Amino acid sequence: MLAVAAVALIGLAALAVSLSGGHSASGDYASFAGCPLRDRATDVCIFAQTDSGELIIGKRTIPITRTMTLRGGVHEDEATGKQAFIGAEGGDTLSVTPQIVPGGILDIVAPRLLPQKTLRRQLYESIDKGLTDVTATPELVPSAVGVNTQNLIEAKGIGLSLALKVKLSNPFLGESCFIGSNAHPIVMALTTGVTRRYSRHRPIQGKPGHAKFEDDYNLVTIRADSLVSDSFAAPRVTGCGGVHSALVDPAVDGALGLPVAPGGNEAIFNGALSDANAPAVRASR
Repeated sequence: MLAVAAVALIGLAALAVSLSGGHSASGDYASFAGCPLRDRATDVCIFAQTDSGELIIGKRTIPITRTMTLRGGVHEDEATGKQAFIGAEGGDTLSVTPQIVPGGILDIVAPRLLPQKTLRRQLYESIDKGLTDVTATPELVPSAVGVNTQNLIEAKGIGLSLALKVKLSNPFLGESCFIGSNAHPIVMALTTGVTRRYSRHRPIQGKPGHAKFEDDYNLVTIRADSLVSDSFAAPRVTGCGGVHSALVDPAVDGALGLPVAPGGNEAIFNGALSDANAPAVRASR
C-alpha cells in the first residue's frame, strides 16, 4: 500500500508548480483529485491503497479486509534532497476505514477486570442485544507522514513513517476509545525490505512492487507492494467506556495486553500506489 517507491523515478527535481484552480483531475489522473495542488511545494501527487495485510497489536491480530486509501503529495528540497509529505486537499489524507476485529467485544474487554458489577452487567446486556462487533479504525495524527523514496526503491531502511491512533468502536466502548493519541501516537517505521529482529515472532519481508510507466513517465503505478514494520510500541488505551473510562480502560488493556514495547507488534500493508507529476495532474483538469 502506502509505498511511495516510484516518486524518485518520475522527476522530483525542479518542477514548475503553479497555483491550482481547484478543479478535479480527470482521465488517467482522476484518482489524484485529493492532491494538494494549491500548495506550491507539491511536486508529485500520491494515491496509494492497502487492500490486504494485518495489524498485530499486543494479543490481537486485526486483518486488513477493507481498502484503506492514502492521498497527498510530495515535495523534495533541491538543496538537501529531503522529501516531505503534504496532506490531501479537500478530504481525508488517510481514509476512515473501520476494520473488523475478530472475536468481538469479549476479545477486547476482559469482564473479570471490570471492578463493578454494574459495568459487567452492562457489558453482558450489550452482548445479549447482539452488539458484539468491534471495529478498529487507524487514524493519522497531525504531521504524521514521512517518506524516503530511495529507501523504498532499494528495499532498505525506513521508506514510510506513519503516526497513528486506532479507534476501537462498539456501543459499550463509546465514541472515544483509542489506542494511542495525538500526544502519544503509534509510530510505524515501514520498509519494503526486511525488518530487523525487533519482532517477538520473526523478521518480516516487504516488497517494493512492480512499476508500470505511462504518459511519457508522468504517471507511474506500482502494484503488489508490501510495507512492513515490527519496531513500534503500543501505549495503553484511553477513553474507553466514556464516563467510566477509568474503570473500563484497564479491562481493555488487560484483554489486549497493553502497553506493548517495540517488538510485540507488527504491521503488514499490501496494495498498490500511483504517483504523478503535479503539472500533468493540473493539465488533466
